[in-house]
Amino acid sequence: MEEIKNEQIASEKVLDRSGALVNSRGQVISIVQFIALLSVAIFAPALGIQIVTGTLVNAALFISAALLGVPAAIMIGIIPSVVSSVTGLLPAAILPMVPFIIFSNAILVLIFAKLYKKSYWKGVVAASFVKFAFLSVVSSFVIGYFVSAKVASNISIMMSYPQLLTALSGGILAYAFLGVIKKTGKK
Repeated sequence: MEEIKNEQIASEKVLDRSGALVNSRGQVISIVQFIALLSVAIFAPALGIQIVTGTLVNAALFISAALLGVPAAIMIGIIPSVVSSVTGLLPAAILPMVPFIIFSNAILVLIFAKLYKKSYWKGVVAASFVKFAFLSVVSSFVIGYFVSAKVASNISIMMSYPQLLTALSGGILAYAFLGVIKKTGKK
């Protein structure tokens, strides 16, 4: 009997990518979820359509905050911006905004994580509005120092109401996705 128990315990242990031992099925699921959500956030900018990209990235942030917690969600908010900057997916004129975009993603995650268990929609709306307000204000000051007035105007528009729209639509998409997960009984 002891031998069967030891084999069960051994079969539940696997190695993660770094070679560290992962002791539970839940940890493996969390790692897979992190990789999947990070992949969505990294590859969404390649689509090149702000409304689609923003919706997917914000949905990944909301989902990761709900399923994986704040630290993982913040990492998912940092890595794609860095990858997009390094690989040239972002136009050079937007590069000065990258640190602020990263910070706004962290704001979105932190506010949502604080509120969503009480009210999912209050969390989404509050986080979306604060992200939008932050990027709108910052872009109106920062961009003008790095690019011409015409280009700055276009970037300021990209950093204003589309940010609110994509954050809210990301919240809707995340709600649908989380609802499917809840119905299937899988986390």
